[in-house]
Amino acid sequence: MTSTNPAGDIGGYRREVDFQKLGPALIIASSLVLAIRTARWPPTHSDGLANMEWEKEIEHSVRIAKIVLSHVTARCPEMFQTKDVPWYVATDDEVPR
Repeated sequence: MTSTNPAGDIGGYRREVDFQKLGPALIIASSLVLAIRTARWPPTHSDGLANMEWEKEIEHSVRIAKIVLSHVTARCPEMFQTKDVPWYVATDDEVPR
C-alpha cells in the first residue's frame, strides 16, 4: 500500500522511465516520420493560412511517434533514462479498519 502522507517512511525506491526527458525524443521522432511521409510532396509556399492537409499530416506524425515511443518504453525501459521514485510505508492511520 502506498502512503498518501508525505511525512511517511520511505519503504524503498522503484526505477521508472523519466518521461519528462522524452520530449526531445518525441519531437525528433515525429519530425522524422513527417519528413519521410512528405518527402515526395511537391514544394509549395503560401503566405495564407496553413494547408489543412499539412496540419492533418503533422498530427498524424505526432500520433505515430507517440505510439512507437509508448511501445518501446513499455517493452525496453532500460533504453531510456530512469529515475528513482520513492514508495512509502503505510502508517496505522492509513490502514482501513
